[in-house]
Amino acid sequence: MNPEASPVASGAALATAAPARALALGPYEAVATPLDGGSWLLDCSDPLRPYPRRYTESLARWASERPGQTFLAQRDGAQGWRRLDYASAWARVSCLAQALLDRGLSAERPLMILSGNSIEHALLMLAALHIGVAVAPLSPAYALLDRSAAKVRHAASLLTPGLVFADDGAAFERAIGLALAPDTEVVLLHGALSGRPHTAFDALEQARPGAAVQRAHEAVDGDTIAKFLFTSGSTQMPKAVINTHRMLCCNQQMYFQCYPFLADEPPVLVDWMPWHHTAGGNINFGIVLTHGGTLYIDDGKPTEDGLAQTLRNLREIAPTVYYTVPKGLEALARDMRHDDALRRSFFSRLRLIFPAGAGLAQAVQDEIDAMAVQTVGERIPMTMGLGMTETAPSSLSAHLPDWRAGLVGLPVAGVSVKLVPVAGKLEVRYRGPNVTPGYWRQPDLTQAAFDEQGYFRSGDAVRFVNDENPAAGLCFDGRIAEDFKLASGTWVNVAALRARVMAAGSPHVQDVAFAGHDRNEVGVLLFLWPAASALSGTLAPGAPMAAIVRDPQVRAWAQALLDGMAAGAGGSSKRIARALLEAEPPSAEHGELTDKGSINQRAVLARRSASVQALYALPPDARVLRARPASARPNPPPLPRAAPPGD
Repeated sequence: MNPEASPVASGAALATAAPARALALGPYEAVATPLDGGSWLLDCSDPLRPYPRRYTESLARWASERPGQTFLAQRDGAQGWRRLDYASAWARVSCLAQALLDRGLSAERPLMILSGNSIEHALLMLAALHIGVAVAPLSPAYALLDRSAAKVRHAASLLTPGLVFADDGAAFERAIGLALAPDTEVVLLHGALSGRPHTAFDALEQARPGAAVQRAHEAVDGDTIAKFLFTSGSTQMPKAVINTHRMLCCNQQMYFQCYPFLADEPPVLVDWMPWHHTAGGNINFGIVLTHGGTLYIDDGKPTEDGLAQTLRNLREIAPTVYYTVPKGLEALARDMRHDDALRRSFFSRLRLIFPAGAGLAQAVQDEIDAMAVQTVGERIPMTMGLGMTETAPSSLSAHLPDWRAGLVGLPVAGVSVKLVPVAGKLEVRYRGPNVTPGYWRQPDLTQAAFDEQGYFRSGDAVRFVNDENPAAGLCFDGRIAEDFKLASGTWVNVAALRARVMAAGSPHVQDVAFAGHDRNEVGVLLFLWPAASALSGTLAPGAPMAAIVRDPQVRAWAQALLDGMAAGAGGSSKRIARALLEAEPPSAEHGELTDKGSINQRAVLARRSASVQALYALPPDARVLRARPASARPNPPPLPRAAPPGD
């Protein structure tokens, strides 16, 4: 095989020729109704079937039917996996539920969790849900990366928690001291707090469940608040989204009607997605619980530093379904190119890949297809959907065996979608049993979030796959708030441009942020992967990013990338005219990356205002690359690409 061969071309050819691994998918049909003013209604043709009243009913079922099966597993240092079976989980949840009842917790005094995914986090969460106590998992970054703990203080003020859990006293002590009232009880798994009492997690489990636990459980209904999940808070303090038991339970049924294969065998997930996010905490955790599967808690993340742990886990545990974000899938693909053992394990029993949370570059999907065919002889179905924290989250689903990147599908069962023209796009609005009743203790924000017909305004935009057939499905068209106008008044579609950059720059571009509001041209801040050092003939692997972005061959590659995208781009809103290679990667500590690894466009532009100024400086900044007309371009060699697996 030619080492210069493109994995994109190879993957596309294999995808056409090779079959997909078989799995049962639900109906993919909707009724489209035109409305006045260019709006549309889309409703799923498949009616929503009955679903449980309470979220923890499945836990009791599997404790009885599959008592010894592993429910949760977590790395235990060098000792392998610490496992929790369904019977043990049920017994421990019952004890913890009694302890929470003894403390008088409720929606008004919820359980707040500061730490990341863990077995103890899960047990406390399930105990609270079992007896109708609201649980509020916060991003650990709120406490660990911000020394002022501003978002923890905001959450504590808004929620007035009755009990707070942290896995490590030393790590969370600062945030606890800044955010919590002195009389708020704190439970720790490890360590202690200086100058403040705490309760050991083991002590909570000493409670012996009585009849009150069952009475509290029976009182839980669809309207009972299950969780407070916080929005990203990129432009303001995060809002506490109310998630009810009805939202969580019906959403699992909606998802199952799209993916009935989940009942074929107990699903196995190796999952890093955080439980304070709706995808990880509601969908992924819920799939395992609903269908009696096993969740291996992955301590890795889709970052350069965190990926090694994920790769170790995937070499040992073969998932049946794999959920990640596009950034995680890109990083995984990069490592699988040269790791036969990883590819064999990953694809061996995998039935579905779901790259949640953001747009996936088509080149990445094609490369994954190529690797799967070369490894197991068939493609692994890959699908996508669209939802949000306020919809628990599934609302649109593209459950098609021949899904292609960008397609987000049709409404799931029970959801009515209204498409409304806003700022030149079609905004998605939702109504259904999975939609939040509102934001906790913020009635003004709740009122503004719904339109006059009770549809939730998502701020997401879509377009029809086929304008002549609206029921054929929808493609994601970006966040309306991310788009901006050039000085000419022309709108820039950030999502479409980002997809072009990520596809053209694969596998070296990690991410991109767009600038140009009220200016004449679109400019970008480009973030490269460290492996882009391979573009240079002189840099060694592991070279610092500051050296990579200054290297003449790397800059020549970036110049060719910019020139190539500018050629035939059309009008000014589709043409990236200038670019700056950033030496510092996007920072989670400063809010430039979400916990799921996707870029926060507004935070990047705000924090890197000096870079934005440099993009448009006069005289031109020497670091800035400018798109050149065809007549001014040399004939460069082909852009280097990583070789497909097997080279």
